[in-house]
Amino acid sequence: MAERSAELRLETVAKRFGEVKALDGVSLDVTSGELLTILGPSGSGKTTLLKVVAGFETPDAGRVLVDGTDITALPPARRDIGMVFQNYALFPHLTVAGNVAFPLEMRNVAKAEIVKRVGEVLELVELGGYEARLPRQLSGGQQQRVALARAIVFNPRLLLLDEPFGALDRKLRETMQLEVRRLQRRLKLTTIFITHDQEEALVLSDRIAVMNKGAIQQIASTTDIYERPSSGFVADFVGESNILRGTAGEGGRIALEGGGEVRVSRTLSSGAKVGVLMRPERFSATATNPFAGEVVEAVYLGSSFKLRLKCDGGRELIVRQQARGKLPQPGERLSVGIEPDEIHVFDL
Repeated sequence: MAERSAELRLETVAKRFGEVKALDGVSLDVTSGELLTILGPSGSGKTTLLKVVAGFETPDAGRVLVDGTDITALPPARRDIGMVFQNYALFPHLTVAGNVAFPLEMRNVAKAEIVKRVGEVLELVELGGYEARLPRQLSGGQQQRVALARAIVFNPRLLLLDEPFGALDRKLRETMQLEVRRLQRRLKLTTIFITHDQEEALVLSDRIAVMNKGAIQQIASTTDIYERPSSGFVADFVGESNILRGTAGEGGRIALEGGGEVRVSRTLSSGAKVGVLMRPERFSATATNPFAGEVVEAVYLGSSFKLRLKCDGGRELIVRQQARGKLPQPGERLSVGIEPDEIHVFDL
């Protein structure tokens, strides 16, 4: 298949449904060949954003541009965008080949070319030989591949994926995540992926845009979203976290609310109110920034132990340790620490 991708730009896009502000002036740039994931809780505006790009919803304000051309008023059929839905939306009465051929038939592509392209794209999604089967004769993962093949067979400029793996079991979902990423990179296809699954977003994306209440809270690389969240919402939503509040002092010291202090590796404005993020897996046996207390809950997760530690003074922390030796038991005393450069600080 030919490589064909486009740049997408959203300029202050707004959309209301009655009193609900679904999109609150969203601006966004997606570069050619990039896979951008829109991540957020239910009701954050993710799917509305995707529908505006696809043309299924008309924004109340703002513009949608593809390669600099304003497509805000174009109907969906003229946008040249492929889309995959969570429920696959396959035609149950059509064969695999018939489903994949449908968008080409709607574009009046010659029959010989349709046969050629359908064969190519089914090989690409590893469904060669399944042309004559009906959707009901396929597994969930195979149906998802058919939906993906139908979305890319006409060489779209953009590919939109709306929580496409939500109906699959965990193992199959992980397999499909890697397959979509492989295919997207091979085709260099500009892609927007919608999910509420943080792990899925980290696996798939070049960049992640975290949404909440119709607005983008942060857009950054996967590493920056996880390591350097810009707010308490992003820190709490992406991955497991221990989030404390404090007041910055001299020499990178932060006095924590509820007592105690930590030292971080950056200079802060003295007196500033800050949020302190400590990821559970970053604790170790170091004596730096020590926390001691009693284990109140311990869970074995195969590769790690997940512990809830009630520290002296009443504060609770979630700590992950590599699964070595015996699982600590509730009531046991435990001391852990965290290095200054493993603590992330954000403004409140």
